[in-house]
This record gives sequence, C-alpha cells and structure tokens, in this order.
Amino acid sequence: MKCGSYEEFFKNFANKTKFKIIMRLKNKPMSVNELSKAMREEQSKISHNLAKLARCSILNVKQKGKQRIYSLNKDTVMPMLKLVEKHVEKHCDMRCKK
Repeated sequence: MKCGSYEEFFKNFANKTKFKIIMRLKNKPMSVNELSKAMREEQSKISHNLAKLARCSILNVKQKGKQRIYSLNKDTVMPMLKLVEKHVEKHCDMRCKK
C-alpha cells in the first residue's frame, strides 16, 4: 500500500468542490467548461481539482478534439457511491435543516 493513499483518496471526497464535481459527473461525462459553468466556479479552480481527482483514478479522462471529457471511474467509484448512498439512506439522519 502506498503511504498516505487512504488519506489522499478520502480527501478527495471531503473537499467540497471535489465532491460537487463527483456528484455532477454521476449524471454524465462533462468537460471542464461545462463543469465550470454548471458549478459557477472559475475554470482554473475546476481544472486544478479535476487533476487531483484524475491522479487518484476517481475520474477517467478522454481527449475529444481539444477538449478533455471527464467521467467517474465506473469500475470502482460508481459502485462505491451506490454503497454509500444505501448506507446513508439506512443509517444517517437525513432530516431537513431549516
């Protein structure tokens, strides 16, 4: 096991911006421009976070012309998100905050 690998992995999900990116990509693959527009964030901020997510293989990246298209790792991340969703629905108090 790599030193700090668990920590690096979970940091990606604990960071608010990275988590928002992950949740956006749950629905469909997107480019940095699409994510930046949808999240109303600076493109440089989104690009920086995408690089960190891709480095940990949370995201897959495909080149499409001049654009890079980002999608979630369907082999590991998507099943993990489904498992977390199941756990949250069953065990976490999800009352709306006012």
